[in-house]
Amino acid sequence: MPQTADDLDAVAVRTWCSLALDALGREREAIDAINVYPVADGDTGTNLYLTAESAAAAVEAVFAAHETGTSAPSTADAVRAMAHGALIGARGNSGTILAQLLRGMAGVLAEEPADRAGPERLRLALTRAAASAREAVAHPVEGTVLTVATAAAEAAGHTEAGAGAGAVARAAYEGARIALEATPGQLAVLGRAGVVDAGGRGLVAVLGALVEAVSGRAPERPATGPAAPPAPAPFAAAGDCPAAEDPEGGPAFEVIYLLEAGDEAVERLRARLDVLGDSLVVVGGDGLWNVHVHVDDAGAAVEAGVEAGRPYRIRITHFAADRLHARPEPAQRAVVVVVPGDGLGGLCAEAGATTVLARPGEPPASGELVDAIRRAHAREVVLLPNDADLRHTAAAAAEQARAEGIRVALIPTRAAVQGIAALAVHEADRSFDEDVVAMTAAAGATRYAELAVAERQSWTMAGICQAGDILGLIDGDVAVIGQDVPETARSVLDRMLAAGGELVTLVLGEDIPDALAATLEEHVREGYLAVDTVVYRGGHQCAPLLIGVE
Repeated sequence: MPQTADDLDAVAVRTWCSLALDALGREREAIDAINVYPVADGDTGTNLYLTAESAAAAVEAVFAAHETGTSAPSTADAVRAMAHGALIGARGNSGTILAQLLRGMAGVLAEEPADRAGPERLRLALTRAAASAREAVAHPVEGTVLTVATAAAEAAGHTEAGAGAGAVARAAYEGARIALEATPGQLAVLGRAGVVDAGGRGLVAVLGALVEAVSGRAPERPATGPAAPPAPAPFAAAGDCPAAEDPEGGPAFEVIYLLEAGDEAVERLRARLDVLGDSLVVVGGDGLWNVHVHVDDAGAAVEAGVEAGRPYRIRITHFAADRLHARPEPAQRAVVVVVPGDGLGGLCAEAGATTVLARPGEPPASGELVDAIRRAHAREVVLLPNDADLRHTAAAAAEQARAEGIRVALIPTRAAVQGIAALAVHEADRSFDEDVVAMTAAAGATRYAELAVAERQSWTMAGICQAGDILGLIDGDVAVIGQDVPETARSVLDRMLAAGGELVTLVLGEDIPDALAATLEEHVREGYLAVDTVVYRGGHQCAPLLIGVE
């Protein structure tokens, strides 16, 4: 049930996130369909949904952590989790701006002395949100979500002194709704397409959820107007309106990454990226940032991040080559791969796959997998989850994609090295069934192992391990307990190669030196004739070392 008290506490924040996610889920396709600015790539609704999903998951995690305790999370705990979840999960231009709006609100709501945010705090939070979002955008444009956010804050600020938080939220919603209706007259690209701003429409949905969370009643939505605008022009027509800041077509790539860096370094990064491209949005603070930019030189944008600090979760999207059409003709076949590290992501992307990064402790949700399948933009998709624990999540994503008319084959790969083996034999020119059979066979013929560090004393299949021991897991079970990585890795290789093999694949974690790869290659070469070894850098990932034997 929605919160009925006219204020905003931790439970109301939780309810707001849940309702916002539901609202964006219902409107996702409609928002995608009117997405013509800054790039007509039809993904604003999806990006907003995934950003909200990450925010909601973070709030749920805070509540789950308090389930065994005697106290509930505070409002500050909830809003900070919401803002952090949105920041690390922000997708696209619209999702990045939404993350900054939530961060701006959280900065005010978390300061509330009492454990409830009343109307005055809510007014200030909405004002801070709109201002911080504008500051995050290098070149603010009117007629966008920024305009809608500003109108919401101004409407909230004009409410009577005795109004409750519900009335403030409702005023913000109405102000945003009216401002959204005016966006086609403020931004020419919207007027030509006959649509309202997609990001602004998403914000109206989020504010509608806020109204319901704090008052217990959802706002009445008009039958026509910005909350339910007239049907947009056919998508090809909408695609006739490329990014307004570049009528010739705009940059070729969207680059997004999280960045660990100080404030001064980020200011230098803003200036550097502003020269390289457009649609620049940098949000965050306190050492963690989310960077979004459209550029022609994706490598330079990433290198600028490296100069500023430590970029990770790097996502590079190539916009459609034909900028006159938002939806080019789909490819016949694509492969979607879940990878445990940035390095493997680059390797798979070079092989033509669409990648989804699995962060340590944060497996991708089904929505992320469906989003990746859509991004692949193909009639046929092979999905490689590369994790036994993702079996049900991947199956749900495959079913959803099939319901959208995409032919999806789920190969139940249980480890990244199995996914690499499957991708190595992928051939788009043969029939779909033949390709799936060959990829399944290659994955099935690959035994897998990984090294992990024991967190505490525990019983295992190989005996009792102590905290700090190096564990060698073969096919998911602990087979070796060692004291250091080289010794354990050699023991694992010997056990795996005892049953035969022709190729060893080593994937090195971020902190593993190249010297270990050379040591293990020499061990294989001297002890096992006619067995080749290939080495890849996995980047930031959970396991220090992944091993595959084919």
